[in-house]
Amino acid sequence: MHNLTKAFVTAALGASIASSSLAHEVGAWAGASSAPAERSEVSVAQVDGKAYVVGDYNGATDLLIYDLAKDTWSKGAPFPYAVHHTAAVSIGRTIYVIGGYVDGWKATNNVWAYNTASDTWSELGKMPTAVAAAGAAVLDGKIHVVGGSKSGRGNIPFHLVYDPEAKSWTEAAPPPTKRDHLSVVALDGKLVAVGGRINGSPGSNLDVNQIYDPKSNSWTSGKPLPTARSGSASAVLGHEAFVMGGEGSGKVFNEVEAYDLPKNSWRAFSPLPTDRHGFGAVVHDGKIFTIVGSPAPGGNRSSVVEVLTPGK
Repeated sequence: MHNLTKAFVTAALGASIASSSLAHEVGAWAGASSAPAERSEVSVAQVDGKAYVVGDYNGATDLLIYDLAKDTWSKGAPFPYAVHHTAAVSIGRTIYVIGGYVDGWKATNNVWAYNTASDTWSELGKMPTAVAAAGAAVLDGKIHVVGGSKSGRGNIPFHLVYDPEAKSWTEAAPPPTKRDHLSVVALDGKLVAVGGRINGSPGSNLDVNQIYDPKSNSWTSGKPLPTARSGSASAVLGHEAFVMGGEGSGKVFNEVEAYDLPKNSWRAFSPLPTDRHGFGAVVHDGKIFTIVGSPAPGGNRSSVVEVLTPGK
């Protein structure tokens, strides 16, 4: 009887521990229609309820278009050349594709615009500096390009701002930590630049979290990313910046962690069903859509689409 009671208490305690270990995880994942082609090291931007997937580590140029409400795929005009590790953002109905690697690991300073209404690409000229594996976000109608690497994957202290109206570039204060493969989002009128790696090496992942205030043109440090990583996808929902997946030395991450800027705190969400890096994410109807990416270290690819309903 004593042994039976002991076994029952032990089992109950084990169940309690298992339950508490999952209590911090929030949200639920669901599958969606796979992309019509496998991709990785892409950039993804959103316009009018559609996600546009640009670039590919293995040289594909087709523009993949995902209707977020209908869960259907189509294709647009191909990007003019093979590119990977670009940055892409949208303003209005235009998508801007910035930098990236061409001809292997040669960083480019090309900037292109895609008109979603006419399905056409146009070249906007050159950035002052070639860069790849940078982060980009839009603040007050201007595009901020942060961090990244030059040809050969060495880091550069980088923060350029593009004004689409003036069609001009200006310099801004670079982040205190040079890095590439970082996540950059606009949140509450500021930039949040999280994670990344040194000189292209996934063995040098960082947990840094640095916040840019355009009013003072200065950076401050936020609470570090709980799981140091790079090559993650990022998205903003409410007052939180979500950092999902990523790559490390010989591994791929499934962690989903969200940074609350007003509270300067992180919380964990249910992990990605498919570990990935080199993918993109967009928000639609209160959900986060994670699109394509590599499920293995290096240049693998997938057509996976998985959707997070974050909950509260």
